[in-house]
Amino acid sequence: MHQKASTAGELRVQLADVGTAAVRSGLVLASGGNLSARLPGAEEFVVTGAGTWLDQLVAADFSTLRLSDGALLDGAPTPSTEWKLHWRTYQARPDVNAIVHLHPQHAVLVDALNEPIRLITLDHANYVRSIGRVPYHPNGSDELAEAAALQATLHNVMVLTHHGCSALGEDVGMAFRRAANLEEAATATYRLLLLGNRTLTFPVEHLARLHHG
Repeated sequence: MHQKASTAGELRVQLADVGTAAVRSGLVLASGGNLSARLPGAEEFVVTGAGTWLDQLVAADFSTLRLSDGALLDGAPTPSTEWKLHWRTYQARPDVNAIVHLHPQHAVLVDALNEPIRLITLDHANYVRSIGRVPYHPNGSDELAEAAALQATLHNVMVLTHHGCSALGEDVGMAFRRAANLEEAATATYRLLLLGNRTLTFPVEHLARLHHG
């Protein structure tokens, strides 16, 4: 999962690994969430099929869609109902090669309380950096896809109100790191709120000096 994929088959393996890790981490339940990836510069992307369970993914559970118009290329299976969320984000962000859409409970809860999710640790600040907020739209809708794509021009991590999150990366591993760190930051924020603290956060003056590595 940590090496860059060179084939669509390797992308499927990496996404299956992330699906298993996401379920084990409690970031999604049952058949919720969906994952996608593409090879850098490719004109198509793979996305999990409708109704698939992320901790049971096999190669046949992925659909291949054309980036230009979202057309299904391989015919089976039917793509996730959220395929437009992935498709429109790739169109808006040519540098993104993986998208992880999960349902992290603390992130959704803190956002529903109209509280900002605060970045507390170095990892939160390094991987998440900033968090976009997408107002509620029905899942699978054009409105949700368009609103998420707009936020993706400004952020690599978005909370979809009353729904979940969308985390982007240059590869599968980075997209998942961002989703996991978003939920950890939300959990820390929730605990701080219980303690009555609404100000503690990573020092803003140090954000500009952070780099991945």
